[in-house]
Amino acid sequence: MPARSKARKRALDILFEAEIRGEPVIGLLDERAQQGSPPVSDYAAELVRGVQAHRAVIDSLLAEYARGWTLERMPAVDRNILRIGAYELLWSPAVPDGVAISEAVLLARELSTESSPSFVNGLLARLLELKPTLSPDVLGALSGEPDAGAADGGDGPAEASRHASPDG
Repeated sequence: MPARSKARKRALDILFEAEIRGEPVIGLLDERAQQGSPPVSDYAAELVRGVQAHRAVIDSLLAEYARGWTLERMPAVDRNILRIGAYELLWSPAVPDGVAISEAVLLARELSTESSPSFVNGLLARLLELKPTLSPDVLGALSGEPDAGAADGGDGPAEASRHASPDG
């Protein structure tokens, strides 16, 4: 298994465990990194921190575009796979979009229900369609931080709507 695939799996383990146990994510990440068995790679820690830093926006997008599912009703493993995939799609420019989606689908195939891979694929594909409309300004507004785009040097259209149709 490639190193980044292992890192995604380890990040998923930490996010899932924190959610199930009701523990703070970063605290659990630090605890697991200190234990070192299994090790927490730099990329796994980056994923956990990134998901946590953008969790409000990620959860808002997942809740908005998950057809027929509320965020709370999704299996916890699917919810956290989707969080990692959304983080990589929207905030990790070094990860190709197709890789972010296919890795999330592989995790769902390995760890979740029979219908989960197609659900994960469909929801992340929808976020990929919306990605051009999700400027840093829009993402900041979704997080409740209206100046977030300016702080990131974002130059995307502030008026872009997350409800934009892929047909134009």
